[in-house]
Amino acid sequence: MTSFSPPGEEHTEFMQWSIAQGVEINGVAPARFPGRGLGMVATRDIQANEVMVSVPISVMLSVDGIPPSFTNLFVDGIPIHGLLAAFLTHGKPEILKKYSLWKATWPTRQDFEESMPILWPEKLRESNSAHAIIPQAVDSSSITLPPSASGLWNTFRKRPLVQEYATKHQNQLAQQEKRLQAAWKGVTAVFPDTDWDAFLYYWLIVNTRSFYYVKPGEEPPEDANEAMVLVPFADYFNHKDDAQCHVEFDGQNYIFQATKSYEKGEEIYMSYGTHPNDLLLIEYGFCLQENESDTVYLDDIIFKDLTTAEKEELIFQQYYGNYQITTESGPCFRTEVAASMKCMSRRDWRNYIQGRGAVTPNSEKVNSIIRYWLEAYLKEANVTIDNLETMLKAETVDSTASKIKVLIDRWNQIKHLCNETVSKLD
Repeated sequence: MTSFSPPGEEHTEFMQWSIAQGVEINGVAPARFPGRGLGMVATRDIQANEVMVSVPISVMLSVDGIPPSFTNLFVDGIPIHGLLAAFLTHGKPEILKKYSLWKATWPTRQDFEESMPILWPEKLRESNSAHAIIPQAVDSSSITLPPSASGLWNTFRKRPLVQEYATKHQNQLAQQEKRLQAAWKGVTAVFPDTDWDAFLYYWLIVNTRSFYYVKPGEEPPEDANEAMVLVPFADYFNHKDDAQCHVEFDGQNYIFQATKSYEKGEEIYMSYGTHPNDLLLIEYGFCLQENESDTVYLDDIIFKDLTTAEKEELIFQQYYGNYQITTESGPCFRTEVAASMKCMSRRDWRNYIQGRGAVTPNSEKVNSIIRYWLEAYLKEANVTIDNLETMLKAETVDSTASKIKVLIDRWNQIKHLCNETVSKLD
């Protein structure tokens, strides 16, 4: 059983406030876990199918709960994420007072500076972002974030894309900073004297603590960041990939139901979704030690190895980009398609991917090509780990040293994933 301690008086007061607001709490409470911060723990034995927490819509903070007098100020529009942060920054104090006990339990700015790469020292967060909150002078010899987060490599320079393509789990820091700048543009158009640090803090609160919010019968937006709601008390649940907790919004309540039995004192998790560790690090400020959804992307390595004609063929056949290696499945089919192009005639390859003809790729040749690409990723991992270990030895600031250790651990996870996949290809 994981050891834990009481969370503190402010959390006890907030729990009492939540109950008074109509939140149903059944057999769970917040607790403080050594080295990990806050989480949710069972205060008694819980049976499978029990509802542990139910939060009514009336106490949630969503765009529907913001007074129209505030939302109507944004005639030129603003992302939902930015609107929620703007309301927390500029809403009337007498309205925001309702949330004061809740806000007292939120992470501090210092907590975010410790965990969120967007706020890390420049030398630890260099990326390909054109929207960096602090301008960067990129030195390609000292990239520390993984390529899925930074979009950059130490061991080679990326080639220009033949065509842009949608990619949810790559260039993550750049995507995050682009969202932040769009929100900042929207809020300063209405409140030009907005304090940057205050707005950034609330933007990060919304970013790290929101739940998915689409009412029954409504069409979900293309961008999940346009479907956000803050849910009091439920935001104590930590993430686990295979969490035994069913989460549902029925239009009136956010409901959290046990899908297994829990013993008293056991931590209870929920799943934030099937997210690789690089996304968890950038968006939430942590990595899981074990993550069945962990993924590395070979796009930049593969594009470097293909001719322009081969890349144009992949575009035409709709197999351009998003070449994944996952913990659970190894190389995805798109990766195998790209590799098979390297060892088949163009005619046979086209027939193969279109399900025509009897010729299939030679599996040994395909595996050999994928192994070559993975070895390029392993080279990147080894070079970056060496750089980080050198930085760690020279670092005199404890908080920066702890961030370097996080990155070393993450790169070792990537290295392990690549090595495991290579061993299965042999």
